[in-house]
Amino acid sequence: MGDTVGDELRRHKVDVITNVEITAIESSKCLRVSGTNGFEQSADLVLLATGVKAASQLAVQAGISTGQKGAIQVDQSMRTNIPDIYAAGDCVETWHRVLQQYKYLPLGTTSHKQGRVAGENAVGGNRKFAGCVGTQVVKVFDLAAARTGLREQEAKAAGFKPLTVETVAWDHKVYYPGAQEMRIRVTGDIVSGRLLGAQIAGHWRSEVAKRNDIFATALFHGMSVEDFNDLDLSYTPPLSSPWDPVQLAAQAWCRKASSR
Repeated sequence: MGDTVGDELRRHKVDVITNVEITAIESSKCLRVSGTNGFEQSADLVLLATGVKAASQLAVQAGISTGQKGAIQVDQSMRTNIPDIYAAGDCVETWHRVLQQYKYLPLGTTSHKQGRVAGENAVGGNRKFAGCVGTQVVKVFDLAAARTGLREQEAKAAGFKPLTVETVAWDHKVYYPGAQEMRIRVTGDIVSGRLLGAQIAGHWRSEVAKRNDIFATALFHGMSVEDFNDLDLSYTPPLSSPWDPVQLAAQAWCRKASSR
């Protein structure tokens, strides 16, 4: 999937350079960036994307417990270890429904749900945060790339026996003008048949995000990959096929799993 994103960037004349460790950024008339493998590049602006760290210093000073990457530890009611103090958003650990454990996974959609739970409970409610499955999407020029659940290496680390199968399918019936190909990767547990995760890359008009949401909904409810065959999904030739691309991808996974 990363190669697909890289190809889209290059198609729009963006230089993509990988496997280089930046060792220095120097400033004179312009910025000069140096790195391993003889890399050197001048620039007007350098952006550093180094990940996210929880801003939990105030919580620590108050005696609130923290965990992964310094994120605040909460229960599913968003309570901290100190009575009547709640926390939500990018500063807290998040309950992961697939892993059945807490992870640090800061996402805007998750923050909104957690904030609703924390706010309601702070005024006497009894709501619980149901957890997330790590659903994300990004638009890169004309490409949309989305993921939900676990990738294969994450599933292995969690103790599953994953199988990942990739398919290429048209976003709608190919005889109708404007059909675009989509790459779909499905990861499932070879022992139980349970869906563990999915990734999709395709044209941003191909409903990549919404099709990814079908996988996310299935993950939320613990569905098997085989269960996709029973989903009653909408169809009309300009928008899909009698078997939606997500179902074709699930069927490809089932065929591969049954042959092992």
